[in-house]
Amino acid sequence: MKNILVLLFLVSNLAFANDIVWSKTGHRVVGEVAEQYLSRKAKRAIENLLDGKSLAAVANFGDEIKADRAYSKFSAWHYVNIPFGKTYAEIEPNASGDLIQGVNKCLSIIKDEHSSRSDKVFYLKLLIHLIGDLHQPMHVGRLEDKGGNDIQLQWFGEGTNLHRLWDSNMINDNGMSFTELASEVPDLSKQQVNYLQSGTLLDWVEESHLLANKIYDSVEVGEKLGYRYSYDWWDTVDSQLQKGGIRLAKVLNEVFQ
Repeated sequence: MKNILVLLFLVSNLAFANDIVWSKTGHRVVGEVAEQYLSRKAKRAIENLLDGKSLAAVANFGDEIKADRAYSKFSAWHYVNIPFGKTYAEIEPNASGDLIQGVNKCLSIIKDEHSSRSDKVFYLKLLIHLIGDLHQPMHVGRLEDKGGNDIQLQWFGEGTNLHRLWDSNMINDNGMSFTELASEVPDLSKQQVNYLQSGTLLDWVEESHLLANKIYDSVEVGEKLGYRYSYDWWDTVDSQLQKGGIRLAKVLNEVFQ
């Protein structure tokens, strides 16, 4: 009986963990897109720290370390809950940390000339992941429903929830690899790229927060969703992945300027 309870505990925690991240494919798309916008200096510095690995190759590091309880203190860094009608500046920051605090901590350690190489590598890989999370709108959702995790839905006849729908259902059902998805994003002019890279971290958070509120309004609890929903919202998924990559490149270019 004890073994069964332990197994159920592990399964339930695994299920929850899978509900709080972009899919592996989504994070790799963000990394792949970012590679296209890195400066030469940033690219050299990153290749040195990552021993030649690409951004896409390490983009899921932030989720992979969840298997080790030693890294449980980083769990709260993957999201930030902001009530409707509020901005991040108007709320009391989570004492356990949040997405904003996590990104800023990563940046401070990577920039610190006294940081060890191993620390810089660790926080660089975590930063790459967190910038991706920031652009999954449900990571900036509401506390009362755990960023949409408690909003139960049907996706092609299978049970899901609003968070998982945006994390993985639509991306995985698209059926394309991360390289294919990255190559399919719209071509942008230099002016368009500059526009997307403008603003601050808090501006980008507020943008995701406003989008999250629209997504909440896009469904009803228990609703049966499928092709129509994907048709209506796929361009938004595509856009968020592309924005995540373009903005990740900006952040990295500034870190390694």
